[in-house]
Amino acid sequence: VQLVESGGGLVQPGGSLRLSCAASRFTFSGFGMSWYRQAPGKERELVASISGAGDSTYYKESVKGRFTISRDNAKKTVYLQMNSLKSEDTAVYYCNVLILGRNYWGQGTQVTVSS
Repeated sequence: VQLVESGGGLVQPGGSLRLSCAASRFTFSGFGMSWYRQAPGKERELVASISGAGDSTYYKESVKGRFTISRDNAKKTVYLQMNSLKSEDTAVYYCNVLILGRNYWGQGTQVTVSS
């Protein structure tokens, strides 16, 4: 299993970013995918999830209405569109897949929201 995130960076409050996670070495369409984040000094937390077919999603309450998770099974890629970013969204964002009881993670991508 390989997960490679991209798209992080520095953005001003109120701005937008789109994260991408390119997946390989497993049957991508057969598994739900998730985005987690970890801020300095805090535990890693689930931000959003999407089913294998893309027809079901979950969002952490604090990002509802601002973030959108989506996937392109043909490209084996999952996305996280983040709008109206706030300083509290600053964290390292990780792509995740759970396969046969084992969690797989990407290397993470830093998102910093600051003026």
